[in-house]
Amino acid sequence: MPEPFVIASNINKTIKSQKIVQDISFELEKGSIVGLCGGNGAGKSTVLRMVAGILQPTSGNIVVSGLQWKNDRKKFAEQIGYMPDDFQFPQGMTAQEILSFWASLREMPEQRVHEVLSLVGLADKKNKLVSTFSKGMRQRVLFAQAILSKPALLIMDEPTNGLDPYWMKEFVNLVKVVKTEGQTVLFSTHQLDIAEELADYVIFLNEGQNCGEGSVEEYSQLFGEFPLHKAFHYSMELITKKEKVKDENED
Repeated sequence: MPEPFVIASNINKTIKSQKIVQDISFELEKGSIVGLCGGNGAGKSTVLRMVAGILQPTSGNIVVSGLQWKNDRKKFAEQIGYMPDDFQFPQGMTAQEILSFWASLREMPEQRVHEVLSLVGLADKKNKLVSTFSKGMRQRVLFAQAILSKPALLIMDEPTNGLDPYWMKEFVNLVKVVKTEGQTVLFSTHQLDIAEELADYVIFLNEGQNCGEGSVEEYSQLFGEFPLHKAFHYSMELITKKEKVKDENED
């Protein structure tokens, strides 16, 4: 069997003595779409930032396409397109100017800028200041920069926040196209219906820990309609029961 494209092994992150992520492990096959699901504070963004090389794990190891960040940061970064949850865009710059700047960093031709602007429906807004854009339009700019270089690994943090129903559906379609081109996708969301429609495999997080994982197909067979909603609530019920037993034993 081929080596997984991404391998995260027992990654932990502690910030100011607080354990943000605890012993998370997963593997991503090339061309797969994997969703990290959970509520606010579950550790999703921290996991994504570690995989992207923005944060380094306190312990554990992350390998992307056989590369480790600490051994070859440049080649590691070249594998990845990263879409943050939010971003403070420079004042006084248009959508095209911002994407052209990012394209120059990625050594991509200007033609690619026009392509991605068209893909995200902003071709007619390319000369408008991004500071005047709505939240959903800014999200589309962020998605455009993340796919500029056609990265081998696309990482997205809550990518559908602020999108209207039309662009939420279009976003799902665009990511499915990315998959058909052989790219691997890792994203976070608290919108389980989006994960259900988009992901091949889902990992549920709660307070920085893995509280359940499986393929959407497996969950569908187990739970039927709305499988991820039911699977997540089932996982949370198990956690609640374990904590109750623990408290009773301590008493």
